[in-house]
Amino acid sequence: MAPVLHGTPVSTCTQRVLTVLKELNLDLEIDSIGRDWAKTKTPEWIAKQPFGQVPYLEDGSFILTESRAITKYVVAKYGNGSSLLPPASDLEATARFDAAASIEQANFDKFASDIAFEKVFKLFFGQKTDEARVTELVGKLEQKLDGYERILSKSKYLAGDVLTIVDLAHLPYGWKVANDAGIDIFNATKRPNLARWWSEISSRESWKSVIASA
Repeated sequence: MAPVLHGTPVSTCTQRVLTVLKELNLDLEIDSIGRDWAKTKTPEWIAKQPFGQVPYLEDGSFILTESRAITKYVVAKYGNGSSLLPPASDLEATARFDAAASIEQANFDKFASDIAFEKVFKLFFGQKTDEARVTELVGKLEQKLDGYERILSKSKYLAGDVLTIVDLAHLPYGWKVANDAGIDIFNATKRPNLARWWSEISSRESWKSVIASA
């Protein structure tokens, strides 16, 4: 049985996986719920995704949740040696990859996802944005992006000079903040190396295809 990705292209976490699938030219079956969020709260869904979230991957009898784990698994199993994931035999490259993965979750996603919630998702649900909260979050994210600028002044990508799934993991929430919310966090004058990196990854055909189908 071919692997099936259960989710929806409007979900940021599903977009994270879809981008990697397109990078690999991997044509998995996609079971899209569209905007039927109630489906994620059914007993059948929760039996496979305990938190009632999207996406999850079904590969035969193996069920995997969490978008970053899914991308890593898919590249390792179906990527035919893709450089999106360093080989386990290269300990230094793997260590740099793990460090970059930690940076993305602790120093970017933590703030960008909350900004997206305030500026984009709240409006979708008819709620009011807390602008003071947004200002606070953007200030904290800007401080973290100074660290990104330092890293990217020394290497092309976050884990070195080869694109990995860690770079691509930034796309869904980076896009929500910079494009949907219109907050200029990738300003080239402030952080030219960060801007160069963002311009490159957000211009990839894989991401453009994902956004077009959202």
